[in-house]
Amino acid sequence: MTAVATASALSLPISLRSPSKLVPRKVRGNIGVFAVFGEDGGSVSKKSAWSTLFNVEDPRPKAPLYKGKILDVNQALEVARLDIQYLDWRARQDVLTIMMLHEKVVEVLNPLARDYKSIGTLKKDLAELQDELAQAHKQVHISEARVSAALDKLAYMEELVNDRLLQARSTTETDQAATSPSSSAQSLETAKRKLPRKSLDVSGPVKSYHPSLKNFWYPVAFSADLKDDTMIPIECFEEPWVIFRGKDGRPGCVRNTCAHRACPLHLGSVNEGRIQCPYHGWEYSTDGKCEKMPSTKLLDVRIKSLPCFEQEGMVWVWPGSEPPAAKLPSLQPPQGFVIHAEIVMELPVEHGLLLDNLLDLAHAPFTHTSTFAKGWSVPSLVKFLTPASGLQGYWDPYPIDMEFRPPCMVLSTIGISKPGKLEGQSAKQCATHLHQLHVCLPSSRQKTRLLYRMSLDFAPILKHVPFMQHLWRHFAEKVLNEDLRLVIGQQERMINGANVWNWPVAYDKLGVRYRLWRDAVERGEKRLPFTK
Repeated sequence: MTAVATASALSLPISLRSPSKLVPRKVRGNIGVFAVFGEDGGSVSKKSAWSTLFNVEDPRPKAPLYKGKILDVNQALEVARLDIQYLDWRARQDVLTIMMLHEKVVEVLNPLARDYKSIGTLKKDLAELQDELAQAHKQVHISEARVSAALDKLAYMEELVNDRLLQARSTTETDQAATSPSSSAQSLETAKRKLPRKSLDVSGPVKSYHPSLKNFWYPVAFSADLKDDTMIPIECFEEPWVIFRGKDGRPGCVRNTCAHRACPLHLGSVNEGRIQCPYHGWEYSTDGKCEKMPSTKLLDVRIKSLPCFEQEGMVWVWPGSEPPAAKLPSLQPPQGFVIHAEIVMELPVEHGLLLDNLLDLAHAPFTHTSTFAKGWSVPSLVKFLTPASGLQGYWDPYPIDMEFRPPCMVLSTIGISKPGKLEGQSAKQCATHLHQLHVCLPSSRQKTRLLYRMSLDFAPILKHVPFMQHLWRHFAEKVLNEDLRLVIGQQERMINGANVWNWPVAYDKLGVRYRLWRDAVERGEKRLPFTK
């Protein structure tokens, strides 16, 4: 990039001042430059086109003095913005220094100048200029790093304000943040580290699920898997249940334990819309009432049942003690997508750890090197961009939109040019897409029932290819196994006391918000964060 193009790229909004006389300024590295061009001098006419880029006022005199004071949110943001303005001014001076040194090099190498200087003098001048150029380039890189850090700092502070997380900071942390602009970066970095560590502690033996987490509709099976004469045994929140269809064809969910001798009902059969115990033939309807007792007098016996509903190809249950919500959330793929695969797997991990993994894409180039992320480059920075208060957004630089939908669902839309290859742009700009649904049903404290649905908006013929379902399942299991060996290791260390959320960073945003949402549910808060 030429010097002019480099200078033009620095376009942060900063106040400009009118041209004045040449004012020498000193920059770091002891390089003297003219930061503002004047009205006279031979070099002014050459650089008049650049004057608006470098005729910038030093913002430091405008910075308010906050040293020794407690900053409120607006003051802290103002300090961060002034810091960015100073770094922009600093970067402009660095670029100007390089431009001036470049002109000196041109002057030294000019044929007319060589007539008046000896070769030894030229070599000496060139060596000095190369040293100055190296120092100037080094200073530019330092300034770029500072600008990037300042922008990240400002974005982080705005996120804290929008998410109302500043209220959780202690008085000590506030005092540490109330420093002068020169030390604000260190203080904010300290707060940045301390806040997530205070908010997220996922360690020790996997705790029993809080009753409040049960008061949601949970998808437990795909409708296509539940035939009229079949049963599906499941575990949900440490309790055994069995799903089957009644006489009217509607699904029901009852406890998977016979009231007579505690025999597992799923070992029996479905008889005329009733589930029959294989031990003594007692039969139960979908509401849990025993309607048949062979070889004895019929007694008024009932086993526990759960509210059960079927919608959009999925069977849902309500395991909580509160009355069920009137509406179920929709998990249908977007318009134009065709469902190609529905897969169910039982996994030996706690459902929260699995959700943490699914809500994280930054691990893909390191974990999924033999499947979908094979050949992916490692970006210098990965971000998840989302509204100030929300549980959905999109990844940068990956063309993937993602959403956590309470209580245990993850939806994602991946923009692709062909299966397994990313185009490197936003999902909306991609021609074809893969849509995924992951449901992580909490079976027990160390077990998850995963429901996976895959949909495509291209190649509809693939749905009718024989054995294609088996191919999709093989690929899904291969991807999942790459994650499982890591997540199971996390779980083992968590049980032994390690905190699996020790150092959250920028790309952990969606996972952190899920954990904050879940903590609020388990505390029994009426108004949950990040939800409408």
